[in-house]
Amino acid sequence: MKTKPPVILVHGIKDSARKMRHLAAYLQKGGWPSHACSLEPCNGSVGIDILAGQLYDYVEATIPGGERFHLVGFSMGGLISRYYLQRLGGLPRVRRFVTIATPHRGSLWAHLLSRPACRQMRPQSPFLHDLDTDADQLARVHFTSLWSPLDAIIVPASRSIHPAACNRRLFSLAHPLMVYQRHCLQAVAEALVEPDF
Repeated sequence: MKTKPPVILVHGIKDSARKMRHLAAYLQKGGWPSHACSLEPCNGSVGIDILAGQLYDYVEATIPGGERFHLVGFSMGGLISRYYLQRLGGLPRVRRFVTIATPHRGSLWAHLLSRPACRQMRPQSPFLHDLDTDADQLARVHFTSLWSPLDAIIVPASRSIHPAACNRRLFSLAHPLMVYQRHCLQAVAEALVEPDF
């Protein structure tokens, strides 16, 4: 049986690798070697670009030799992953990219905090504008965005929709629960087995 590519899982703000362990275990059972990284500090006090640099280092240490892998980001972790892909040369290494409840076009809640990462997640921030200038690059990977219209953290919830992605609507009553709910775990696994280009 053909070995499945490894998966790197990236957590969101105020979280750590622990947040992604349930999803990692689910994917492991499905045959994907899964690795959840911890990026620090992840309380918003440093920029998303800084955390993406840590993701780059984690990838190089965990999956050396240029092996290709899948990338899954939850919430702010999806933006960290996008920066890695679009600005740090990650695109040639990633086969499939999945985001879960990621504020691709920002969230109004981000105006409540002045920390660097929160400012970057505000709608129409310079950071998001910069990523959008060449977001068409994401067409080079299978890009899936999973989002919930009931998400009360991404406001409005439709800001998780990205024009370069296959956007899949799921119903989840709480933003933090999406990485635990079975229908979301199944959706991630399904996105990882989409046919190659």
